[in-house]
Amino acid sequence: MLRFAAIRLLQFPLILAVIYVITFLLAWVAPGSPFEREDRLVDPAVIEARKRQLHAETPWTFLAHYPKQILTEGDFGPSLYYAEWTVNDILKSALPISVTLGLFAVTLAAFAGVGLGTLAAVKRGGVYDWVSLVVALVGISVPSFVAAAVLLIVFTSKLKWFDVGSWGGVDDLVLPGIALALAPMAYIARLTRVAMLDVLGSDYVRTARAKGLSRPAVVWKHCLRNALLPVVSYLGPAAAATMTGSFVVEKVFNIPGLGQHFVNSVLNRDQTLILGTVMVYSVLLLTFNLLVDLSYALIDPRIEVGGLAT
Repeated sequence: MLRFAAIRLLQFPLILAVIYVITFLLAWVAPGSPFEREDRLVDPAVIEARKRQLHAETPWTFLAHYPKQILTEGDFGPSLYYAEWTVNDILKSALPISVTLGLFAVTLAAFAGVGLGTLAAVKRGGVYDWVSLVVALVGISVPSFVAAAVLLIVFTSKLKWFDVGSWGGVDDLVLPGIALALAPMAYIARLTRVAMLDVLGSDYVRTARAKGLSRPAVVWKHCLRNALLPVVSYLGPAAAATMTGSFVVEKVFNIPGLGQHFVNSVLNRDQTLILGTVMVYSVLLLTFNLLVDLSYALIDPRIEVGGLAT
């Protein structure tokens, strides 16, 4: 396992370099200058000073210098749009909010999806099975921003159960968390159902029941553990989809997370903020995928995780 983790960690710089170059080409080489503001005129002397500060006399000098600045100083540079903030300031204040929301949504999707999928398999053809089908259809068909808008209208405008526009309490996580968790919950529920149906027909399940083990003990202790492998495999992409999907959901619920800044950075052509946000999220997602792969050995010790690296 250690060898596998070491090889994966050694691959991180190459993957991050590819992501950095692609993001740079999409964000920086697009027509127009990132140092010019359409809403107000900027003194040419200020523009030249900012270019020298970022080593951006040409896009290619910036391409070579910016990674060195990040690695040696941990500095993502000044924001090109928010003159009073640096990218580090924005990340420090907004990233914990977005990560909290994303982890809450992934956790909610995992527990609710696994529980619903297990009940649907055990009670095949029953109410739980139909509920899981409805959840899957709604979760897959309805985009997260549409679900967010519906939840916002129903629970804030009509029922007035929640307030929008503030942040700091557990209640602020509920509606955006549900909106983000709906799609991965649908996939997890169906993956769990299919895997559980396959496991429930195994010989060892019939043997365990013949030895006198109760049905709940067989289902939740033995069957579910083997059925979780497809779900764990999906958690990596689910985390990616949830965290990137939170950008739009944060905008809908007016959450002061990184999503609003990222959307505004694209609209305002704030290249340093775009690059900083993409690189930080890339590191988080690569780390999360590595943890998912390592968790295989915890779920099923028979799996040799180190063999995945060969």
